[in-house]
Amino acid sequence: MDSFPKSLNPNKRLKEEFVSNLTGTSMLEIAAITTIIPLLFLVRRSLGFMHPSDVVTLKKDDDAKVGARSWQAYMAALSVDFLFIMVPFVLFLTVLADWMYIWTTLLTLLVVFSFAAKRFGFGSTLKEEPDSVRKTITSHRVVMMILTCLCILAVDFKIFPRRYAKTETYGTGLMDFGVGSFVVINSFVSRQARNLSWEKWKTAIKSTTPLIILGLARILSTAGVDYQVHAAEYGVHWNFFFTMAAISFLTSIINMPAQYSGILGALILVGYEGWLVQGLNMYLLSNDRGSDIISQNKEGLFSIFGYWSMYLIGVQVGNFLFFSNHSSATTSRKKSTRNRAAILSLLFWLVTLVVDSHVERVSRRSCNLPYVTLVLATNLQGLAIVLVSDSLPGTKTSTIEEAYNRNLLAIFLLANLLTGLINFLVDTLFASTVKALSVMIAYAFMLTFIPGLLDFCGIRVKFW
Repeated sequence: MDSFPKSLNPNKRLKEEFVSNLTGTSMLEIAAITTIIPLLFLVRRSLGFMHPSDVVTLKKDDDAKVGARSWQAYMAALSVDFLFIMVPFVLFLTVLADWMYIWTTLLTLLVVFSFAAKRFGFGSTLKEEPDSVRKTITSHRVVMMILTCLCILAVDFKIFPRRYAKTETYGTGLMDFGVGSFVVINSFVSRQARNLSWEKWKTAIKSTTPLIILGLARILSTAGVDYQVHAAEYGVHWNFFFTMAAISFLTSIINMPAQYSGILGALILVGYEGWLVQGLNMYLLSNDRGSDIISQNKEGLFSIFGYWSMYLIGVQVGNFLFFSNHSSATTSRKKSTRNRAAILSLLFWLVTLVVDSHVERVSRRSCNLPYVTLVLATNLQGLAIVLVSDSLPGTKTSTIEEAYNRNLLAIFLLANLLTGLINFLVDTLFASTVKALSVMIAYAFMLTFIPGLLDFCGIRVKFW
C-alpha cells in the first residue's frame, strides 16, 4: 500500500466545512450579546475592591515582605476578574448561550439595582473622579478584545453555537463584528479624530509596514502548517492585517478634517452600496474564483471601500463624542457623552433595520452599508453602557483592563498562537462538552494571567 505524508492538520477540510455556509443569528440576539458583555465589566466594577492601584505598591526600597503581599494581592485581584469576567464570558458563549436573553435581563436588573443603591446612599461609599475619555474607550477596547480572543478558539468546538460564527454571505453572526469593531474603536481615538497633524508619506509607510509584515507572516505560517483557512472570509491570500494596512495607508494619504470625514465616508459608502446592488455583490458573494490575484482575493480587496468608509465615519463620531468642546471628564459631561452615544447608536440601528429590509441584507463578506451601520450601532451601544460606570458604586477599573491595555496587540497575537497550538493538540471537532469547556477555561486562564504577569512586571511588548 502506498504511504502518504501525514498532514499536520488531517481534519483541515472538515474544520473548514464546520465554519462554512452559516447564516448567523437575529439582530435582537446580537443586541443582547453586545449588552451582556459590557454589563459583566460593570458588575465586576461594582464590587469596588482589590484594585491594583490600591494593593500594588512595589518600590525599590520596599522590603521583601511588602513585595510578597503586593504580588499576592495583585494575583487575588486578577483571580476575581477571572471568576467574574472571563469564566462568565466563556459560559455565555457556549453552554449558556441558549439562555442569552434571560442572562441579559438578570444582569441589567443587577446593574439597575446597583445604580439605585448608589443613588439612595447604599453600597460602597468609595468616591472617585469620573473615568477619563481614554479609560472609557480603553475599557470598551478591552471588552471587544476579550470577546474576540475567546471566540477565535471557541468557534472550533461544537459547544460554540453555529449561529455565532461568521456568516457565509448574508446575515449577522457574532464573529462578524471582530474586524469591524477593531476598525471603529481605533477610529474613535485616532489622530484624525483628535485633529492632530502628521506627515503623510512618512506616517503612511510607518503605520502600514508592520501590518503588512504581520499579514505576510500569517500567510506563511498558515501555509507552512497546513492550517485551515476559510477563503470566503477575506479571500485566498488576504487577511485582517492587510485590511488594516490599507485603511491606515488611505487615511494617512487623504487628510480630511475630523468634522467632515464622516461626510466623505458616507459618500464612499453610499457609492459602494450602489455598486453592490447593481451587481457587484453577485461577483463578491460567488464561490467562483479566477486565477488572477484580484479574483483570488476579491472579498478582501473590495471590502476596503466599506471598511475605509466605516473608519472615516468613526473618526467624525469619535471627534464629536470625545474630542469636541463639549467633551470632558466631569460627571455632567460624561452623562452628556453617554446620552449622545446612546442616541447615535439608536439612529444607526434604525438605519441598519431599514436598509437591511429594503435595500440589501447585512453582509460582512462585502462590508456593505447595513454592515457598517450595524457595527457602528453595536459599538456605540457598548460605549454607552461602559459610560454608565460613573453612575454605579465602586467604579474602579478592573485589573484585567489595565493588564490588557498595556499589551493589546501582543495579547491578540498570543491568542492566535494559542488557538493554533490547541487546534493541533486537541481534536476540537470531536471533543466532548466537558473536554471543550475545560480547554476553553484553561485558555481563558492563560489569557488572564499571562497578560497580568506582564502588567505586574511592567513589561510592554512593542512592535513599532
